[in-house]
Amino acid sequence: MPALPPSGPARRLAVFALVVCVLAVVAAVVSFVAGNLIGIAWVLMAGVSSNMAWFYLRRAKQERAAAEEQAAAQERAGAQG
Repeated sequence: MPALPPSGPARRLAVFALVVCVLAVVAAVVSFVAGNLIGIAWVLMAGVSSNMAWFYLRRAKQERAAAEEQAAAQERAGAQG
């Protein structure tokens, strides 16, 4: 069983959200090092984007499991009839 879900819209959105999360963390670090409190907004954005990445990754895994179960059900139905 592969570690990553098959490529599709949910996986792509998860990857994009993860990229945004990493960039927001970098921006937060740079802001705090420069002495700007705007880094707080970047930390909040990192939190939201990490939640989005987690959601879309779970969604992709659920879609893969549903597709595998549907294929197994069709295979069993074909074997019986």
